[in-house]
Amino acid sequence: MNENYNIRRVTEGDEQILAYIQTESWKDAFQHILEPEDLKQCTNLERATAMYQKLLDAKKGNGYILEVEGKPHCIAWWDAARNQDMTGYAELICIHSLQDNWRKGYGSKMMEQILNDMHIHFCGCSKRISVPENFMRQRVFIKQKKQRSSAVQ
Repeated sequence: MNENYNIRRVTEGDEQILAYIQTESWKDAFQHILEPEDLKQCTNLERATAMYQKLLDAKKGNGYILEVEGKPHCIAWWDAARNQDMTGYAELICIHSLQDNWRKGYGSKMMEQILNDMHIHFCGCSKRISVPENFMRQRVFIKQKKQRSSAVQ
């Protein structure tokens, strides 16, 4: 991983960057899963740009852009959970990155930032939490639980 990266909050005017990263990420991730026509419909750049413009105009949620050597690579967005019975919880709405830097650790850095900001927002404290270790342990636990469930069936 290149240590010359920066994570910043989104600002007015970022809608095209956000839409581009989302749509290109989907094209790369789902090209062998979705039918070409469905993928084309889901990755309409103009529609995605308009969606992000609305979010930025409404100041809805918390968006981030991770840049590697000044070039946008990864985006993420979170907000308060939308379900009525989840008051006080946060919801990760999206996290997308461009394929050229997949599996280099930038997604983990973005998750660390998001989870810390959620913690600060909901706890009202500025203490940062140790996310990577806990996050990875949680992923392993979930994977082991699924494997045990599959073995029982």
